[in-house]
Amino acid sequence: MTEADTCRQYVLPKLYAAGWDDDHIREQHIVTAGRIMVVGRKAKRNDGKRLDYLLRYKRDYPLAVVEAKAVYKTALDGLQQAIEYAQLMDIPFAYATNGQSIIERDMLTGVESEIETFPSPRELWNRVRDFKGLTPEIEDKFLTPYSNTDRYPRYYQTIAIARAVEHILKKQTRVLLTLATGTGKTEIAFQICWKLHQSRWNRQDQHRRPRMLFLADRDVLVSDPQQKAFAPFGDARRRLEGGKLSTAHDMYFATYQSLAEDANRPGLYKQYDPEFFDLIVIDEAHRGSAKDTSSWRDILDHFTNAVQLGLTATPLRDDTRDTYAYFGNPIYIYSLAQGIQDGFLAPYQVRRIITNVDATNFRPHPGMRDARGREIPDGEYGTSDFERVLSLRERTAAVAKNLVEYLRKTDVMAKTLVFCVDQEHAAEMRFEIAKLMPDLIKQYPDYVCRVTSDEGDIGKGHLGNFQELERASPVILTSSKLLSTGIDAPTVQNVVIFRVIGTMSEFKQIIGRGTRVREDYGKLFFTIIDYTGSATQKFADPEFDGVPTEIIEVTGTTTIDPPEEDDQPEQDEPRDGTATEQRSEPRKYYLKTGVTVIILHETVQELDAGGKLLRVVEYTKFTAETVQSLFRTPEALRNKWSDTREREEVKRALLDHGIMLEQLNSVMSGEDYDSFDLLCHIAFNAPLLTRKARAEQAKKKTISLFGQYSQTAQHILSDLLEQYAKSSIEDVSNIAVFKLLPSTKHLNTIDIARHFGGAPKMLSTLETLQKVIYEDTNP
Repeated sequence: MTEADTCRQYVLPKLYAAGWDDDHIREQHIVTAGRIMVVGRKAKRNDGKRLDYLLRYKRDYPLAVVEAKAVYKTALDGLQQAIEYAQLMDIPFAYATNGQSIIERDMLTGVESEIETFPSPRELWNRVRDFKGLTPEIEDKFLTPYSNTDRYPRYYQTIAIARAVEHILKKQTRVLLTLATGTGKTEIAFQICWKLHQSRWNRQDQHRRPRMLFLADRDVLVSDPQQKAFAPFGDARRRLEGGKLSTAHDMYFATYQSLAEDANRPGLYKQYDPEFFDLIVIDEAHRGSAKDTSSWRDILDHFTNAVQLGLTATPLRDDTRDTYAYFGNPIYIYSLAQGIQDGFLAPYQVRRIITNVDATNFRPHPGMRDARGREIPDGEYGTSDFERVLSLRERTAAVAKNLVEYLRKTDVMAKTLVFCVDQEHAAEMRFEIAKLMPDLIKQYPDYVCRVTSDEGDIGKGHLGNFQELERASPVILTSSKLLSTGIDAPTVQNVVIFRVIGTMSEFKQIIGRGTRVREDYGKLFFTIIDYTGSATQKFADPEFDGVPTEIIEVTGTTTIDPPEEDDQPEQDEPRDGTATEQRSEPRKYYLKTGVTVIILHETVQELDAGGKLLRVVEYTKFTAETVQSLFRTPEALRNKWSDTREREEVKRALLDHGIMLEQLNSVMSGEDYDSFDLLCHIAFNAPLLTRKARAEQAKKKTISLFGQYSQTAQHILSDLLEQYAKSSIEDVSNIAVFKLLPSTKHLNTIDIARHFGGAPKMLSTLETLQKVIYEDTNP
């Protein structure tokens, strides 16, 4: 009896008998999307994690996972897997069953026991309710369903929503969620607001619906959620701007700038009673308002009695310490690495490119003057100085040429974001790219555009067109900081870094522009093109949690210093609510000619799944360490590999650790070798045996093992081994290979089985042959 038979005949009837119905049972529930693996310019998606059964209380609260095994196995065989799923999904109960016995793990208490029947939905919910201390009033509000949209939350979003609502209902006034860019923080915020709104939660007056404010520091971070994610609120929405007071709505949206005090206005927030808002959602919470010295902090302090929910993509670091001091520790974290592992975020490759002036620095000759006739001070100028202290037009032109050459070799219509030092640098980069792409610009006049605060509505129009999935252009946007956060452009395939990135939070925000997956538009991974070295340095940071798949690096070294704190943010995105400093004199020297800038030679380098190894030879070292962690001896690997079903588990385990056998074969030039031999050679220093040698040794044994079979049967076995030696087939025990063999491709399976004395003997023979192939050559 198969696992499917066991589920149908035993498991489902037991669930029905316990009071679970089809509305509360999700069979074969998909948990993760499946990690995307990248080799060269090609990508493929692994299978995602899939639950046998997810049991839900009400519609939106998952209570238990059930892992079923075939009746001939034991329930314990599925327990570890059930516990793993329950931990991942933050689900309180895990069950494993073979249709006969049932094992329960209570994740709340840690108690594990064998039980006769499944508990009922109400019984499990009562145990959760009592453990969490939910009063009847809180219980009803907590179980308020999600908005009835087609955007059912992913498992990690469900966790974030449930935890936030629970903390708010229990009167915690400061709540922080930390989730990587591209994981849907806005969707999470919407569902939290919806549940609280529909349940009529608020701090005081229970007869009205709560009043909530969605607050951010950029117009796009406010307008997009208002128009898209929060659309189900309908007429309850209201944008606060232009100094106009509004009190007749439930869901408000505003930027700090529209509420704050400035030279012309006393501050719109002061016109509201401090008790007006019940909840304030603060998007990109790390961007300044939590600082004691921020001029925007006054807004949060004014509404200090409101529950304040912070959303950020940046974990605790020195540059985000103020945020965590204000909100406290996050109640849930979903990292970039986990998002890539689950397949919800796109993995990325890195191209590391260094110019000669970045590798060796630039020193002006005595008396050298810039384009404005000013003498350039003596000294060495490096990467962190270029475009901030000294502008080198030739360097910008060289980088533009390199980028254009790359796009022409790969895809000239691939959506590309270029992050420059400042708005002026972004304009120069746009100009240099445009000069090199007249053919594309003739067809698409807006092929390359600058989007900065100086561009105003024109820039916003270009950005809107860039974000449209069905619009071919703009293709390339140049900017400085305006596009580094809060921009949803899911088809971005290239993120170009042409300025030094000072902080990890900024680095993660920039990377986040490319991590969204759009499989329906062919976007499965993206490329970071780094011209300053700052991205490569961040990968080496022990606190970085990303997963680069490959680095293409240029020879040469350079020391990168982080920019000063006043590195000229965009005028519409000050970090802490203060206005951008205005300068009357040019703040840098401009050198347009007289310097030769070239791109140095490129080499290819591989990284492990943690993004820490930077040489090809270390990829094999990482593979060896991974295999050794999974299998203590070559025999342990051999036993698994020679069984078809067990082999698939080995492959999945390797993929989970970031090792793709196709990539390993490419690195090792292993076309003539079985993947098993490559793994044993790398991990245990075993002799490297070719497929041909394995086939020949197996042929010698088949005569004694299968001598009782007819000549036709023995010819089929010989044919199998020949095809294995030629790498035409991988698994000789799978009857599907008969369609590939010259001797059997014209026969049906029943006719083939007759030559072996029936189907059972044929299957047994194929399994034996598989084991013979992988027997140790030096017993």
